[in-house]
This record gives sequence, structure tokens and C-alpha cells, in this order.
Amino acid sequence: MSSAPQPDDFRPGRPILFRNATVLTMDRALGDLDGGDVLVRGTRIERVGRGLEAPDGAAVVDATGGILMPGMVDTHRHMWQTALRGLGADWTLSQYFVFYYLDWGGIFRPEDIHAGNLLAGVEALDAGVTTTVDWSHGLRTPEHGDAAVEALRSVPGRFVLAYGNLLGAPWEWANAPEFRSFVARHFTARDDMLGLQLAFDVTGDEAFPEKAAFQAARELALPVTTHAGVWGATGDDGIRLMWEHGCMAPGTTYVHAATLGEDSYQRIAASGGTVSVSTESEQSAGQGYPPTWLLRRHGIPVSLSMDTSVWWSGDLFSAMRATLSADRSREHLAAQTSGETVVHNALRARDVVRWATLGGAEALGLADSIGSLTPGKKADLVLIRNDRSPAMFPLLHPYGHVVFQAGRGDVHTVLVNGTVVKYRHELTGTGLDRARSSVAATVAYVRAELGEEAWRQALEPEIPETELIHNPYGYTEYRGEGVAVRDEGDRAPGPAGRRAPGPAGPSGPQG
Repeated sequence: MSSAPQPDDFRPGRPILFRNATVLTMDRALGDLDGGDVLVRGTRIERVGRGLEAPDGAAVVDATGGILMPGMVDTHRHMWQTALRGLGADWTLSQYFVFYYLDWGGIFRPEDIHAGNLLAGVEALDAGVTTTVDWSHGLRTPEHGDAAVEALRSVPGRFVLAYGNLLGAPWEWANAPEFRSFVARHFTARDDMLGLQLAFDVTGDEAFPEKAAFQAARELALPVTTHAGVWGATGDDGIRLMWEHGCMAPGTTYVHAATLGEDSYQRIAASGGTVSVSTESEQSAGQGYPPTWLLRRHGIPVSLSMDTSVWWSGDLFSAMRATLSADRSREHLAAQTSGETVVHNALRARDVVRWATLGGAEALGLADSIGSLTPGKKADLVLIRNDRSPAMFPLLHPYGHVVFQAGRGDVHTVLVNGTVVKYRHELTGTGLDRARSSVAATVAYVRAELGEEAWRQALEPEIPETELIHNPYGYTEYRGEGVAVRDEGDRAPGPAGRRAPGPAGPSGPQG
């Protein structure tokens, strides 16, 4: 075999042949291939099979020991918030709402939206996410929207801008001349690298003012994505009003959908809606328990998303792992509550890999062009291979390996629309340095606007005092860190987190 191609060898129009991979096509007709090859020519996948002949001048990538799969699709990511990555690691959902919706959401300038989108876009590609829905609810003005679009177009990924404004009424901004002008400026011509949705929530107000926003979406032929089933914020009343007013259209994405009743799930299923599950978010912030078990029961299509890097990881490896674990945890807990034992897992690793790829493409109405390694589809694909990692060998269960063993550091090569954007674990032509400098400026600006006290409070929210539970095991000398004792006055602190034993006696519970 000839020597491995160099980054400069991937010239536009030159065929690329991936050789000898474990190929997860996500196409039922093609199945999975051990020792499989995938040939890319131009922007599309030309052939999938074994022992494919390399065209003249093709760049041949040795994928031995690796997994070749479709590019992943994230259907809900607040990309602008990536500029403050990790700031809210210890936030609750209420603290998130206070920070962005009440206190500080209005300080973000167009250049800050631009910076966050740049970094989030590059981060997505680095982790093998080739299509991302930018749930961009920080667009307070059309100028903020212009900045979001400019950033997305400058990153060589596939994006959908979900236009929103967390500080404005959607029935107003969606019908404003300024928004219509924004749409005309950027989205008159069809562009499969950048799509458009409307992003807003339905509060449950019986007057249903959001109907005007749905009418705007219908006039502009735009899908709607909405946070639904979020504990304490959006619930069954919103779904009911959408249903009663004829606003539950096929292609609508319901994000989270974690605290809904039976009727709401039935309505989503009947209307052809899909649900974007953000398991790390739902588990940590408290929107409700990740609802995959309910969605499967109702036959509602599922896609995966990461929500926001202001809290969580920005890759779908984490999403797949968390989602599979959460679903199985609930299944075990439900069985054990009834005195039973789960002997067969209902949700499989293959299922969540599908949700992260073809499921996302289906949710966005793009399954005819992306989401599987099918000849004729756009060449959005990911090679997971890392010869330096002991966790990447042996490769026995490829779907389980993607979910439980692999991570963003194992992403070897990424193609979007036939263009190599990452190769040999290095990003190529994505503008990472520009993103870093832009975000540094935004962090400095936001920190100055908040002031040091508010900045510190955002990093370290106050912890309410809680009463320690007294340990009933009084007969043992061990006292772990933070474990209260029964009679505090009778025991002197001991060294290294232990306390000296109290009087001997059989007072503690036995057995």
C-alpha cells in the first residue's frame, strides 16, 4: 500500500478511498461491513463495499482498526453560549434562567454571538459532529442574527440556524419587518450547508399569543423547534394549545419533552413530531428524567443533542453514553421497585448510535442527503481510529465501542460535504486560532460587565446549608468525611477525617 496521504493531498475533486474499516453504514440495506471500503468523489459517497478499486489519483486512507460511520447530528445546541464554556458547571436550571433571561442575557453583543458560534462550530467538527442545530436564542437584534450567520458560514460544517430571542416575544419578533429582511438577506437561495428554523417556547398562556409565531413559520415554510416538557417552565398546556390551534406540524422538534403526560406524547406522535433528548442536561439541570423509554413506547422519533457548553460536554459520544445509561438505569429501578430483575436490555448501543446520526438527519428533514453511508448521499463521515489508545483495541462490538469506549480524542478523520476538516486527529482549515482569540475577547468583556462579585457568584453559586444525617452505626470507630455522629459532644475529632470512638457498648444496630 502506498504511503498515507498528507493533509495537502486532499485537493478539491480528488477521490478519497477509505480502506479496510469497520463500516457502520446506518443503512439497513447495506448493513455493517468488516474490512469495508468507502469511496468519496466530490461532495458525495460514490461506493460502499469491500475491495473497492482505487480510482486514478485517489487519496487512500488506511482505516484498519477503525470505525467508519456517518457524521453525527446535534439537533439542539446553544452555540453562542460556548463563549462562556463551563461557567455554569454547578448551576441549576433556575440559576441558568436568572443569568441569561433576567440578569445578563442582554449584555451579549453581535461579536459575542459570533465568537461563541465560531468556537462551537469548530468544537463540533473536532468531535465528529458534522451537522449542528444552532438553537440561537441570543439574537436580540437582526445584527446579532447577521453575526451568527457569518460565523456559521465561516466554519466548514453543516448547520441549521434556529433563530430565537430569549428576551423578546416570538409573536412580535417573528413577524417584524426586520426579521423578514434578515431571512431575505441570508436564506432566499437554497443552501444545504446552512438551513433555518424558528426557535421559541410555548408558555401555556390560554390566550396562546405564540400562534402568530407559528403562522410566521408557516408563511416562511420554516420548521419550529421548541423547549417542551421542561419542569416548571413548559408543559402539557403548551402542547394542548398547539394541538387545539393546529400548530403541531410534521417536522416540529420538541426539545427535552421530559415532563409531559400521556396526551402530550400521543399528540407529538400523531402529528409527526420528533424529540431532541439532551440527557446530560436533563439529568443535571432538572428538566425531568430523560424520556427515551416513553418516546420508544409511543413510537416518537428521537435525536440527540448536547444543549449548551456553558454546562456540559459538546460532543455526542457523551450524549450517547449518558442516554443509554439513563434509559437502562430507569428500567432497572422500575423493575427493582416491583421486586423484579431486568434480564434483557430494551435499548441497545446500536439504537443510540442511530439516534446520533440518521435520527438527527430525519429530525431535520435531511435523511435523503445525510445520516447514513449510502451511495449518492453527501459525504459527511467520521473515522474513529486511535492507534495510540489502548481503549481502541480490541474492536469486538463496534456500536458498543462507539458508545462506551470512544471519545472525541479518538476522532481521526472528519469529512463534511466531501471536504476533509480533520485528519490524523488535527483540524484543518477550521479557524481554531481565530475562534480562540474571539472568545478571549468576549470572556474579558463579559467579566468586566458582570464585575468580579457577580462573576465569582456565577462560578460558585451559593450552597444552601443542609443538615447531616446522623450515622446509626455507633459501634464502629470509622467516621468518614462529613458523616455526623450521634453524640457530637462525646467524641473528640480524630486525625485525617476520623473521630475518636465513644464509649464502648452494644448501642448500635447489630447485623
